[in-house]
Amino acid sequence: MSLAQMLQQSGAIESMARELNIDEQTARTGAGALLPAIVAGMGRSTVGSSGLGGLGGLIGGLGGGGLLESVLGGGPTDTGKGNDILGNIFGGKETSRGVASEVSAITGIDEGLLKQMLPILAMAVAGYMAKQATGGGQSQQGGGLGGGALGGILGSIVGGLARR
Repeated sequence: MSLAQMLQQSGAIESMARELNIDEQTARTGAGALLPAIVAGMGRSTVGSSGLGGLGGLIGGLGGGGLLESVLGGGPTDTGKGNDILGNIFGGKETSRGVASEVSAITGIDEGLLKQMLPILAMAVAGYMAKQATGGGQSQQGGGLGGGALGGILGSIVGGLARR
């Protein structure tokens, strides 16, 4: 099962569509086009000096599996945490803007809307990975998301995207 399908089944795509006041098909299309960049960014950030422990520590410090729960909650998503994740995986706002611009050119979805989707999706992916790394249990605060478990999840996601 692809990451996009997993997020669809979790309700994250429906929640994002509702929050952004768009139809689910637009949300699915945008998510499907943005997810490869998010996952690739996560993969690249694990190769850097901070390693996967840095990404895992960031995700754990931001709420772990609770990040997904924040997206699924009924109220507005605090995208600050998603922007922190994007800053870690992309290195700066310019890259996020470039991703939104490229995806807009490919999909025809408004670039501004894609910029709003990015932090929500980053939170959903990170939260989903954290839940998988911790056995689907409660959200983890702090460390708890070691490189081994999170690396395995990331590896299977990247591998799944490569087989598409």
